[in-house]
Amino acid sequence: MTLPLLLEARDIGKVYPGGTLANDGVNLRVEAGQVHAIVGENGAGKSTLMKILFGLERPDRGEVLWKGRPVRWTSPRQAIAAGVGMVFQHFSLVPSLSVAENVVLGSEPRRGPGGLVLDRKAAVDQVGELATRFGLKVDPSARVSSLPVGQQQRVEILKALYRDAELLILDEPTAVLTPQEVLELFSAVRALVSSGKTVLFIAHKLPEVLSLSDTLTVLRAGRVVGSLRTAQASEQGLTRMMVGRDVLLEVDRSPRRATRPVLELSRVSAASDLGLPAVKGVTLTVNAGEILGLAGVEGNGQAELLEVIVGLRALEGGRVRLNTEDISACTPRQRRQKGVSSIPEDRLTRGLALEASLSENLLATRLDDPRFVKRGLLQGRAIRGSARELIARYGIRAASERALAASLSGGNMQKVVVARELAVTPKLLCVAQPTRGVDIGATEFIWQKLLEARGAGAALVLTSADLSELLALSDRIAVFYRGEVVALFEDPRTVSAETLGAYMLGLKRQESQGGALETSPETLPETLEVPRA
Repeated sequence: MTLPLLLEARDIGKVYPGGTLANDGVNLRVEAGQVHAIVGENGAGKSTLMKILFGLERPDRGEVLWKGRPVRWTSPRQAIAAGVGMVFQHFSLVPSLSVAENVVLGSEPRRGPGGLVLDRKAAVDQVGELATRFGLKVDPSARVSSLPVGQQQRVEILKALYRDAELLILDEPTAVLTPQEVLELFSAVRALVSSGKTVLFIAHKLPEVLSLSDTLTVLRAGRVVGSLRTAQASEQGLTRMMVGRDVLLEVDRSPRRATRPVLELSRVSAASDLGLPAVKGVTLTVNAGEILGLAGVEGNGQAELLEVIVGLRALEGGRVRLNTEDISACTPRQRRQKGVSSIPEDRLTRGLALEASLSENLLATRLDDPRFVKRGLLQGRAIRGSARELIARYGIRAASERALAASLSGGNMQKVVVARELAVTPKLLCVAQPTRGVDIGATEFIWQKLLEARGAGAALVLTSADLSELLALSDRIAVFYRGEVVALFEDPRTVSAETLGAYMLGLKRQESQGGALETSPETLPETLEVPRA
């Protein structure tokens, strides 16, 4: 059965300043009442195409048709008025305002003479009704700053629905979500489609694409290489279309050998940004040539512990030792000088200077290197040469080393961070969400680089919301629940995602690390399914 055509893009072409070809004759047909997935490697042109469809960018050639009529949107306001909404990876919410205030911002219900006063009750009622209708559970009165990231995303979706969006574009919506939040998002998307909405879903994780979408389009190097019904697709076939070759996320590594401790944490405690206990008396050791994985539902202390290790969060109790030296009082810079590197969770705010060039970003942590800075003067030729070498070695897709970091796709931004942090051959590498928002080809590459650092003798501490990633890369796994280590597994090959999930949810706890198990008073189900992002 042929469904009515809602949106069509014909021969879309877009070249950015500096010569980066983002879209090269892209054709797209989106039928009403479906989930249409757009997949491709980082830099394939997915986000550029979506920005054109939403009026954020103007194509150099080609045309967009909305409900059969050509449109030339020059701003998102025009696209929104026509019935198109978009939720970006990085939200645009006002943290100090409530959910309802964020949703109605710019289109507020008014009361009083001349409609000069915001009708907060009406806003709360309208947003609450909208949330209930589409299964987007969120408290309209809650302050946005108090919400976990999954609920903040729902607020962004409600903003679009409040403005009567018929087509909702979701740009990498699962990149920042926990597995449970992914399931909740998918339920909401299905409810949207059941009510007559249409969803354009940009994604990297192929199992998600295959489980959610009805139709999909594959982009590679700015061109469409295929469009098909999802029922006809396979993960292996899509991978070949996206990357041009088979990609197998399988780890082939040497066995872990007992070596000297590099990192020793002794009864470490730290507070959250709100001043509440976040890390509670954690004692762990990480050896040279070892990857220690930290598993846990986000918000259970793993992120705060990594910040303590690199010096970005105050230590409230305990000790941090690097190669037997107490570094508890050292600044982040001093820790870097001693061999600590960090791949942060948020590459945009902590990993990169977006308005700086790739050369500047790749140099940022090596300003004390005499090859690049002499007598306070930057050595431009050496800096650019080093940047070009790293760009080539890490397969970073950019026009040149002079390109701004902001001009790169999310996956290529991540490669810049990984390249910079590994270029110094660290003794200790703290890694948070290394492949979040990254395509399968780049995931394979980043895994390889992390394993190379392990093989060179570095100690790695890894957190990831993707349990399959933790199980594939880790030599040992520590499970966090409410700021404490509740289990330590010496051989992840003997552990399933379901077993990890029981500990992550607080349903089980080891009597002692590596010791006997003690079931919590809560009832433990016979089988516990933990979805993988």
